[in-house]
Amino acid sequence: MDNRSIDFTDNLPELTVSELSNQVKFTVESNFQRVRVKGEISRPTRASSGHLYLTLKDENAVLDGICWRGTAQRLSIEPEDGLEVICIGKITTYPGRSKYQIIIEELEHAGEGALLKLLEERRKKLLKEGIFDQDRKLPLPPYPELIGVVTSPTGAVIRDILHRLKDRYPLHVMVCPVAVQGASAAEEIAQAVDGFNKIPRNGALQRPDLLIVARGGGSLEDLWCFNEEVVVRAVAESSIPVISAVGHETDTTLIDFVADLRAPTPTAAAEMAVPVRMELVAELSECERRMVLAMDRSIEGYSLQLTGLSRALGDPTVIIDNRSQQLDYLDQRLEKAINLILKDLSVNVGRFSTRLVPPDFQIMRKSDVLDSLIKRHENAGKAVIENAEFRKSTIAGRLRINAVRQIIDNLKIELERLCVKQEEIIDRLLIDKEKAISGLDRLLEASSFQRTLEKGFALVRDETSKPIFSAGSAKPGQALQIQFKDGVSNVKVIKSFGGKQSEPKKSTSKQNTLF
Repeated sequence: MDNRSIDFTDNLPELTVSELSNQVKFTVESNFQRVRVKGEISRPTRASSGHLYLTLKDENAVLDGICWRGTAQRLSIEPEDGLEVICIGKITTYPGRSKYQIIIEELEHAGEGALLKLLEERRKKLLKEGIFDQDRKLPLPPYPELIGVVTSPTGAVIRDILHRLKDRYPLHVMVCPVAVQGASAAEEIAQAVDGFNKIPRNGALQRPDLLIVARGGGSLEDLWCFNEEVVVRAVAESSIPVISAVGHETDTTLIDFVADLRAPTPTAAAEMAVPVRMELVAELSECERRMVLAMDRSIEGYSLQLTGLSRALGDPTVIIDNRSQQLDYLDQRLEKAINLILKDLSVNVGRFSTRLVPPDFQIMRKSDVLDSLIKRHENAGKAVIENAEFRKSTIAGRLRINAVRQIIDNLKIELERLCVKQEEIIDRLLIDKEKAISGLDRLLEASSFQRTLEKGFALVRDETSKPIFSAGSAKPGQALQIQFKDGVSNVKVIKSFGGKQSEPKKSTSKQNTLF
């Protein structure tokens, strides 16, 4: 008998690496079909395919995790480094690396303490960026025309807001329905705020003057969507003022820090957004009453001032009559002055005309001078001819002949120049006198009594066509002629009043009438 030991491993079947990996995979998946694993997230990474890779760890162990793209898009929280979570999924292996991992189907926060820690870290991060600064906050419009509300379409929140607005200050409300809890709530709220801000000003759709982001009370997990960065940044970048009305007075979210105004409740947000209509009506009524009283006082003061000024000015009718009479006197004086001026100008023209030498006489005188020069030239020519033989032989004779010819030419030129100059002087004198007479004629025409009649005045004459300048000159029963701009009317004096007579007593008949 062989005392050698027997090795039973020789009877084990031979497996490939792939076969062994598949058996391990089957064993693990069959024993751990669905598990809940608590741990801290480390190195979360999103691949270009959309899949999410991360590592779960605690004090003693590390577990790889993977979340497929479709599931990663529906996660209720955003994985962050150091976040303590509970992963729900199944355990499997990855044969290519000989390791086991968890396929994540759901992701939850591991207790309220972790949420508060994450909330505080996120608040410090955003505070450091300056998103919560007071100088970024916008003032609320005092009298909004349209309010946009971002909230759930169902529930008591929207009904409370609409009811409160109707009681205080009825106006138009535009509601954007969103989910206020769940995985897609944060993205929907952010898109709603951005959508309101993208409405163009003065466009077909009216742009809201104010936004209210509202939700009822709830736990920290229920209100967590209002702590997401996407919502906080959307509210911070809003060019429309935003009122945060999330939860009750004790509930605090990050959107409360970045909003332009925080309301403790949705109903309080509606009260902060609009004034009280009845108070405005009462204020307007009081302003109207005060304005009417002020206007009455002003009108009364102006009336007294106008009365005083009218007393100082005197009776307009008397002033017009006096001015009319003065105008008649000035018209007569102007007519006489113009006649005198024309007479003086006529005398001056006659006097100047007698001093001027007539052109015919000047021409005749120059012609006599020319004839005498011609005779002298002929006599000189005869003498020259008689002594031609001697004078032609001398240079002096030729020069004398040329000099005489030059004198004759110069006299002709001088005569022509004097004639032209005489004509220019006479023409210029006649033009100047014509302009002066035309100006005086226009002045006489503008100041004539016919132009005065065209302004609304009338000329009164007696039977002999002699002008009458005062009411005292007209006798009762006297027939008068009144000349207007378009004709003459014959009238008869019934009664007249002198300028300094006492005013007649009031009666029902028309008084202060000349005719």
